[in-house]
Amino acid sequence: MKTIKGPGLFLAQFAGDAAPFNTWGGITKWAADCGYKGVQVPSWDARFFDLKQASESKTYCDEWAGEAAANGVTVTELSTHLQGQLVAVNPAYDTAFDAFAAPEVQGNPAARQAWAVDQVKMALKASKNLGLTEMATFSGALAWPYVYPWPQRPAGLVETAFDELANRWRPILDLAEECGVDVCYEIHPGEDLHDGVTFEMFLERLGGHARCNMLYDPSHYVLQCLDYIDNIDIYKDRIKMFHVKDAEFNPTGRQGVYGGYQSWVDRAGRFRSLGDGQVDFGAIFAKMAANDFAGWAVVEWECALKHPEDGAREGAQFVKDHIIRVTEHAFDDFAGGAVDEATNRKMLGL
Repeated sequence: MKTIKGPGLFLAQFAGDAAPFNTWGGITKWAADCGYKGVQVPSWDARFFDLKQASESKTYCDEWAGEAAANGVTVTELSTHLQGQLVAVNPAYDTAFDAFAAPEVQGNPAARQAWAVDQVKMALKASKNLGLTEMATFSGALAWPYVYPWPQRPAGLVETAFDELANRWRPILDLAEECGVDVCYEIHPGEDLHDGVTFEMFLERLGGHARCNMLYDPSHYVLQCLDYIDNIDIYKDRIKMFHVKDAEFNPTGRQGVYGGYQSWVDRAGRFRSLGDGQVDFGAIFAKMAANDFAGWAVVEWECALKHPEDGAREGAQFVKDHIIRVTEHAFDDFAGGAVDEATNRKMLGL
């Protein structure tokens, strides 16, 4: 068995325009001070990272990662959540998602998609230059507006959407194979890959592509009322990344899964800081250890109530307390005897 690495911290929710959250040196020192050993980096944030340069220059990558190491943290993975979202956008969301793209391609869906694909490919090359073996992303969504079938979906609509989604991602995944990097889709509402069934639909169309994998985040499963413990066993060979994020679901006579268009504070289902929600992390970390997950346990802080800096500091200790240092021998080895075939046969009466 392998011991999970951590704690790590996803920096996207902490980036800001004030020190120490506005520079690479400042935010990595702060993360280390909070107790983190690694950071997951939003590749779109130019305050921290020059994606184009990183995709072209190993020297840049070495110096950039070296600064983080000097400050006490390692880079765990790059994230392309925002760019991955733009690989596939239903027209209903054109305006909402335009802000994720560079100004020069906004208002032009075809140019925006080409830009997004290029961004994700650059992140794969940068990951290779950094010696990373996983990259986080979103799948994007063509079928999501039709997730609840009223009026009923026309025959073939979902199949066409997933055929197209696979066609768009296949060349990216082929590049990932060349780079030796697993593409880890965060299974997330709002994406066409939002549960195990939809991931399987996508994977089937890709012929079981080896680089098509999962980012496991139990918070999104709690809010879907999905069995997040069973999910680990089902997809243990595809789970390559892990976001440690808490959530709670408290339905009432007035609202349930859909939340009634309420703010995060007033929803039946909401994200919480680690330890404040309902996720059974003791069971999750035990499953991860038993299944030989050797990646990072990365805190993704999202909470409608708690201050982010408090959530970050508490989260580092929470993960430390939950990581299981796996045993190298069985607990009952002290009672064992010599092992040989003759003894075994004698004990069986053979």
